[in-house]
Amino acid sequence: MIIMLKKIINISLVLLIFTLMMSSCMTPSVVEKTANTAVPDSFDSSLDSINSASIKWKEFFEDPYLRALIDTALQNNQELNITLQEIRVAQNEIQAKKGEYLPYVDFKAGAGMDKVGRYTSRGASEATTDIKPGKEMPDPVPDYMFGAFANWEVDVWNKLHNAKKAAVARYLSSVEGKNFMVTNLIAEIANSYYELLALDNQLAIVKRNINIQSDALRIVRLQKDAARVTELAVRKFEAEVYHTRSLQFDIQQEITQVENKINYLVGRYPQPIARNADGFMDRMPQQVKQGIPSQLLANRPDIRQAEMELDAAKLDVKVAKARFYPSIGISAGIGFQAFNPSYLIQTPESLLYSLAGDLTAPLINRKEIKATYKSANSKQIQAVYKYEQTILNAYVEVANQLAIINNLEQSYGLKAQEVQALTESISISGDLFKSARADYMEVLLTQRDALEAKFDLVETKMQQMSAFINMYQALGGGWE
Repeated sequence: MIIMLKKIINISLVLLIFTLMMSSCMTPSVVEKTANTAVPDSFDSSLDSINSASIKWKEFFEDPYLRALIDTALQNNQELNITLQEIRVAQNEIQAKKGEYLPYVDFKAGAGMDKVGRYTSRGASEATTDIKPGKEMPDPVPDYMFGAFANWEVDVWNKLHNAKKAAVARYLSSVEGKNFMVTNLIAEIANSYYELLALDNQLAIVKRNINIQSDALRIVRLQKDAARVTELAVRKFEAEVYHTRSLQFDIQQEITQVENKINYLVGRYPQPIARNADGFMDRMPQQVKQGIPSQLLANRPDIRQAEMELDAAKLDVKVAKARFYPSIGISAGIGFQAFNPSYLIQTPESLLYSLAGDLTAPLINRKEIKATYKSANSKQIQAVYKYEQTILNAYVEVANQLAIINNLEQSYGLKAQEVQALTESISISGDLFKSARADYMEVLLTQRDALEAKFDLVETKMQQMSAFINMYQALGGGWE
């Protein structure tokens, strides 16, 4: 028995060496690519390493109504909850891959009946066998059996272990994908919330302007009665009041749509959004420290997600390459089998056991394995480019937001002066019109210019708030 086992081992080693030589000669060559993660030293002249991405979103956003919306969205947002289930799927995939390189052990039990024809080789041999009286073979022959049987693929080339590692990398990638979704969700809710506050302020401006224009219309009508102006002036002022009133309903419709958008993100049916628009124009967005570009590699979830996808793609190449090499399998079983239940657990007569090994290697049709190997390598190179693209995109986003913040700061100051000048010009034009030193068209144009300038100022304030929110998002803040 020992001699036979040694022969089997020797033959297996010879076959293993032969197939290894054949596989190494027939494995196609591929081009490998390493990701370039080098980034500039700074976004601008500053080398300050303080980074606002480390600030938690509850500390970054001071408005209690906004914090409540974000907190609800992180619990109820359907898209986020779908992603959480995808994470669980990826986690289960790890267990599945881990189970592939562990032995498969099954318990088997069965019962049957076997009737062999008398005039067959087996039937004739059983009939001529010298069996003691009372111990004859039953006819037909029952068969009872139970035992444990195992199969195991020996992971010599780490094919199965690398497949599990790739599943782990993809699980971590799905977690980073969830984190990236959280940053986007928080930023989208915050931007919509401040858009809602801006619309509230624009609606308040329109209502004040309606009152101003209604007063001007009343004066024009009095002047028309006094024959100081014509009916044309009255109609022009009336048309301006109607135009401004129509703006009121346009803004109210926008408010409804933005409220519904926020409710959708929060995961609930439409309802009024609790908020306080007072002091919106006096709000100063929290200053954001951009840190240094290399911190993006650790702070941005999408960059880490791309990195994990690259790691998984590299492992996929190793798994595909291992398919060129032979696989070694071991099967074993132990149990009891007898034709009579009373003999079933008697040993060693009813004991059965088996032990076998097999060596399998692809020799003839290897086109599918080669194609899979080349595809895995192409996907790995693709993952490298995606990783580099994600890093570049992150840097550009931060650089753009820095420029937007600086430019909006200058723009807001100039627009504020413009609003102040036009607001003063409204009363001046009104006084000149009353004294017949200004045309009514000058009054109307001045009022319209002032209204548009106030709208622009509110819009610029909203853009300022959005710029700091987007900067916080671009740095990778909010997901912790």
